[in-house]
Amino acid sequence: MTESIQSTTARIIRQLYGNSEPNKAVLAGLRGASRFTDVQARSAWPIILDGLDDQYLSRDGIPTYGEQAIFTATHLYAVHQQGHDQSVYGSADPKRDDNGFPVFKALSMLRTRADSKTAIDRRVRQALALTNYEAVVNALGSLIGIVKATKLPLKLDYAQLAEDLYWFQMSYEQASRVRLRWGQDYYGTVSANERTEQND
Repeated sequence: MTESIQSTTARIIRQLYGNSEPNKAVLAGLRGASRFTDVQARSAWPIILDGLDDQYLSRDGIPTYGEQAIFTATHLYAVHQQGHDQSVYGSADPKRDDNGFPVFKALSMLRTRADSKTAIDRRVRQALALTNYEAVVNALGSLIGIVKATKLPLKLDYAQLAEDLYWFQMSYEQASRVRLRWGQDYYGTVSANERTEQND
């Protein structure tokens, strides 16, 4: 059976975290790399490429959409994980008890804090307007930086993010669907929070 990008990324992140004994060398390599082809990323190649389904593997030295998506998600996870004892990854699947949130839903929760509302709104608007993959990756890096800076014990669903990034690269139409889903996570939750506050 073919393993999805999401389940592959979840498995890789569990390996990186290593049951409360994180693989510090590989996490450092992931943090220091901006592309899957970078020298620093080589320490992560055995973990990312081992067991990756053939359909996602490159055979010509040019990373596939799957390799790019998984690398980006694990890179962002490694950045967020630095300085945390507990894992910052958690599945947002309600069938699991991981207490994780999709990235943009977590950002919408932070938006309710008056000190960060304007900055987060601006960054999210910019991210949702982007169509270029590299630009979106850079924008996500800034957004994860905001989450990390709060020092709140938020777990993000980096496996779902990898799946989103995989589809984002497929076509303009698929990228538009991903951006809409991110917008629904961000603005939909904000609207619900605002309605709750108004009713209190």
